[in-house]
Amino acid sequence: MKRHLNTLFVTTQGAYLAKEGETVIVKVDNDVRLRLPVHTIGGIVCFGQVSCSPYLMGYCAEQNVAISFLTEYGRFLAKVQGPVSGNVLLRREQYRRADDLETSASIARSVLTGKIANCRIVLERVLRDHSDKIELNAVTMASQKLSYSLKRLQSELPLDLLRGIEGEAALTYFGVFDYLITSQKEDFVFHERSRRPPLDTVNCLLSFIYTIVMHDVRSALETVGLDPAVGFLHRDRPGRPSLALDLMEEFRPFLADRLVLSLINLGQVKIKGFEIKENGAVLMDDETRKTVLTAYQTRKQDEIVHPFLNEKVTIGLLFHVQAMLMARYLRGDLDAYPPYVWR
Repeated sequence: MKRHLNTLFVTTQGAYLAKEGETVIVKVDNDVRLRLPVHTIGGIVCFGQVSCSPYLMGYCAEQNVAISFLTEYGRFLAKVQGPVSGNVLLRREQYRRADDLETSASIARSVLTGKIANCRIVLERVLRDHSDKIELNAVTMASQKLSYSLKRLQSELPLDLLRGIEGEAALTYFGVFDYLITSQKEDFVFHERSRRPPLDTVNCLLSFIYTIVMHDVRSALETVGLDPAVGFLHRDRPGRPSLALDLMEEFRPFLADRLVLSLINLGQVKIKGFEIKENGAVLMDDETRKTVLTAYQTRKQDEIVHPFLNEKVTIGLLFHVQAMLMARYLRGDLDAYPPYVWR
């Protein structure tokens, strides 16, 4: 289903995407490597030297299938999409709420509650399953600190204080992240979060998967008619999808971070799949990117019970569910935005 946001990732350099009837075909050296009906795709992401025919871009825009163009290593370049869907009244209400700092703080508090709760659950899962392989005291202490951060979020606080709590929680969480790596310790070492560019193999994986999650969250917001650029925790900045950044906060720990840990600890990625540039940036090779993307798509098919809806949904559908819940809150159908908290 399109609502599951099944994404077509194209990483083969020199690939060409074209329209054939109601399908998208992928050609490499004039050989057709793949055919997919457009209605089964939620989005297309092209990495590096990948091109598309104008006819395909136009057809995908009509079918509400966004095409994103990224560098070979995952930096966002541009996006082709059709008209934004949804009721204009919903977007106007979104803008009004974003201009109100008290309302923005209330939504930001919900978002951060989901994020920090999920960070804590990641630590608790490792404590439960691998207590003999980690620095037990350090991870336990970090979990306790995150519990304290969650208690502080129960009070009505302004945005600046909420961001301060988030910053402290992030330092606590990433301060013990290296302890969660239980295999290939010499090759995959995490010191601190580094983004542009990532300066170690772990940050390289994190940044890459965060980019893919961002694509899916942004597409889900556009599908329900919200403006991804106008957020509440993240404020307006030209070119920044602030609402998508808000919504993806709750997905980072249990989806992206856990996937990175699994890829490393299960030996699915190896140090030979990474390259260090002269400026210190660490990049993945093509085969490693394909391994990561395959693991991400597989993870999206896993089913969970949504704590608010009390229904089974795939993880790939979570982006759409949370976007719908945000829209329902902004319309006044819900008293508060319920973030996804992993169980």
